[in-house]
Amino acid sequence: MKVLLIGCGNIGSIAAEDFARSLGSAEVSVADKKIARAKKVTERIGTDNVSWVQLDTSDYSGLVKTLGDFDLVMGFLPGSLGYHLVEACVDAGKDLVDVSYMDRNPLTLNEKAVKANTLVVPDCGLAPGISNILVGHALRRLDEVHTIHIMVGGFPETPIPPLGYAITWSAESLIDEYTRRARIVKDGRIINVEALSGLEEVDFPNVGRLEAFYTDGLRTLLHTVDKVDNMWEKTLRYPGHAEKVKLLKSLGLFDERRINVGDVSLSPRAIMVKLLEQKLGRSEVKDIVALKIGVSGAREGLQTRLEYTLLERYDERRGTTAMARTTAYPASIIAQLILGKAIKEKGVVPPEKLGKNEKLFQTFVNELRKRKVEIIEEIVD
Repeated sequence: MKVLLIGCGNIGSIAAEDFARSLGSAEVSVADKKIARAKKVTERIGTDNVSWVQLDTSDYSGLVKTLGDFDLVMGFLPGSLGYHLVEACVDAGKDLVDVSYMDRNPLTLNEKAVKANTLVVPDCGLAPGISNILVGHALRRLDEVHTIHIMVGGFPETPIPPLGYAITWSAESLIDEYTRRARIVKDGRIINVEALSGLEEVDFPNVGRLEAFYTDGLRTLLHTVDKVDNMWEKTLRYPGHAEKVKLLKSLGLFDERRINVGDVSLSPRAIMVKLLEQKLGRSEVKDIVALKIGVSGAREGLQTRLEYTLLERYDERRGTTAMARTTAYPASIIAQLILGKAIKEKGVVPPEKLGKNEKLFQTFVNELRKRKVEIIEEIVD
């Protein structure tokens, strides 16, 4: 079995290590546009089944040709390249597990993927990802679903100035999260709201006071969940964060349109990506990931609420962030299940559909537990 992992950043590198060490029988090639980064990841893993390759995903025909040499692909690219990779895998007839925060709906490629006898599992990280799988599990257990509320965030153990935040994943995807209009369901209808709106303060157990605001994290759930009255995702941060980000946004610092400064033409967004990486990019920071999901509905005629909670902290022993582990491990686990033929469906299969399969769900949760990631489930009647 030959596996290609594309994107060797903070998340992809951890997924590569977990996959290679968990499935030593597979040959794993880690690919990145930057040779030095791919080499570094390969050397750090240090197992005989891992090698590196340079890959420019902007060359579509070259990408499709490269994919032809592999049995399965794992994608950890910026959101702007996510849909592009899905298309390439479908054209190459290769299975894909993807984490990117893409701006287009991957379900539109379902029919083409089925015809190509290809399986694509998109949004297979933390949220979307773990969150979708948990929602899928809740949907299976309820006869009716009325509300689905998701709160999730990754942040340092203690606030770091000036935003009370540190970046442990992709700066580009972070800006996408703050600028992309959020789709939510209100009174049974899908509506668009501004990211960072819907601000409220919440008390998260064993963490303390946080704030929550709308972000576009429902993704495929908007198309796979029927007859729900209200459904939204909110991002968690330390209080005051949203107002500071709104200021940056209002000044145009996230705009993609280029401006001229002397003889140079650059987009403010491109500059902000670099500045955020330099000033807040701290893969070594001791961080927290907090996730809480509430799904309310009816079961056997009784009003029931299912709650799922995940709280992870920086791994001192391994020196890995909670964000890296909770985003990388789901993709690695699902990829291993595909290669092991535990998932046999074809087409674009969102994580919530996997969560509806009780056997797959229990296997997934058990695999997370083996990696010291615990999910607490409660039934509130």
